[in-house]
Amino acid sequence: MRAEVKRLWAWMTVFFIAMAFLESAVVVYLRELYYPDGFRFPLAPMDPVLVATEMGRELATLVMLLAPAALVTRSALERFAWFCFGFGVWDIFYYVWLKVLLDWPASLAEPDLLFLLPVPWVGPVWAPCVVSMGLIALAVLLLRGTVERPQAPDRPTWVLLILSATLWIGSFVIEPMRQMASSSSSWTFLDGFFPDHYPWPVALTAALCGGAALVRLAVRDASC
Repeated sequence: MRAEVKRLWAWMTVFFIAMAFLESAVVVYLRELYYPDGFRFPLAPMDPVLVATEMGRELATLVMLLAPAALVTRSALERFAWFCFGFGVWDIFYYVWLKVLLDWPASLAEPDLLFLLPVPWVGPVWAPCVVSMGLIALAVLLLRGTVERPQAPDRPTWVLLILSATLWIGSFVIEPMRQMASSSSSWTFLDGFFPDHYPWPVALTAALCGGAALVRLAVRDASC
């Protein structure tokens, strides 16, 4: 059984790293079209059809992140854990591949357009990387020792995890939503958007909540 578990972790990791390369390849093409001199804010105008296509691609990516977990287990908790692991590996290696292919970002403080669903998400590169490392740690703690009977977090831990996720998302969308409120259309919002600031206190609070949840899980496992 231990060999099968190791094999599962290995192939999951390889799959999500390969997914990250496909994601970064699409971004390489888009930046060649819209940012031939290198990506930077403000955002260049994009055709609404292309924006809609990008949103569809992001939705498809989420399905692809969930599908492997659905194939290997029927447990909702295990599927959640594998999704967290996949998202974390995929997102970190997305930036690894962009660094290899484009030598971007120049630093972890570089602002990036992270997501478009359901509204644009914007933040420095370090922020999604911190989230992704937390997701990987969460998955490992949930699945540690066995992939058959992971122990569910208790209610306070779930509250901390949900609060952390809500605050992280808020840190990414607060500024875009504020600017969208003064824009006549979400499509024209992508034309010329420049992030004024990133609400790092919100991100710090999110990181503290997530870290507390991970500590609770680690302590629980150590006492078992």
